[in-house]
Amino acid sequence: MNHALTIAGCKTGNRLAQKQLFELYSKNMMLVCRRYVPNNHDAEELLLTGFLKFFESVGKFVYKNDSSLCAWLKQIMINECLMFLRKQNRIKIVEENQCTDVELDADTLSSINAKHILDVINNLPDGYRIVFNLFVIEGYSHSEIAQMLGISTGTSKSQLMRAKVSLQKLLTDKGMLYETRWSG
Repeated sequence: MNHALTIAGCKTGNRLAQKQLFELYSKNMMLVCRRYVPNNHDAEELLLTGFLKFFESVGKFVYKNDSSLCAWLKQIMINECLMFLRKQNRIKIVEENQCTDVELDADTLSSINAKHILDVINNLPDGYRIVFNLFVIEGYSHSEIAQMLGISTGTSKSQLMRAKVSLQKLLTDKGMLYETRWSG
């Protein structure tokens, strides 16, 4: 499939081109939505809304390569998820000065497989999960996250630390750290 031609078709409103693009990227974009909104029904709605926004604004998009297309779609999906969570008042972030010190066992957390982390990430409180996803998975800096969520950079850092500690506890509680604790 020639993605440049598909994008050109989307720009003219060609339904077949839109369908091809949706079928090509919907699975990966659904995974993005599910990282932020664990409820499958809500994530599907956000996916569809995100694609609709993409098709409405595709005229502004300049196709460079597949990576640029994927990045643009991903950014739309993340924005849709964050707006949804804001509207539902589910982005509850503990301000930096309200946080108590937490300890993180860096050796334990670094030995955990990323798949195990993703398996339990949906059990994190919304604020922790959002900051964790934006920083660890999406690669945003703390200053970018602070700007996106309307919080301080220190609060973003604190939320990430708390997310890691919570993940460590969840993984320990599920017995996923058995090998780490009992080996060697």
